[in-house]
Amino acid sequence: MFTKEFWLNYAAERAIKTVAQTALAYIGTGSIGLFEIDWNSLLSLSLGAGLLSILTSIVSAGRKVE
Repeated sequence: MFTKEFWLNYAAERAIKTVAQTALAYIGTGSIGLFEIDWNSLLSLSLGAGLLSILTSIVSAGRKVE
């Protein structure tokens, strides 16, 4: 957990993917037009999911998945 590899290759990649997936899920509902998006809510929700992803990475660091 205290390595550059952990933060850049694992936690950051996972968090970026989570932020993107959350934003796509928010936008991709089909019921929201591009100009009707509440961008503050989108950012808040997506970045919150990214933070949870980083916390999950920290908690699961060092665990082996078999």
